[in-house]
Amino acid sequence: MFQFFLIAGLACIFISAILMGAWTDGDRQRANYYSETPKHRKQRVNTRLVFGLIGVIALFISGIIYFYFKGSVK
Repeated sequence: MFQFFLIAGLACIFISAILMGAWTDGDRQRANYYSETPKHRKQRVNTRLVFGLIGVIALFISGIIYFYFKGSVK
């Protein structure tokens, strides 16, 4: 169960970072900003926030499982 929440949390954080544009340079971010409509930008930001929140919660749960059930985590 620990591994499931850890992998799910990291995957959601990774997807959130992709949607945020964390690994693009300034020119690409500027081009993306001006090529999308405000409606699409808002949808992308909301999706990013949902994935980020799910990722943080999943990582928090995996931390609880790891520290609370230290002996039984495999």
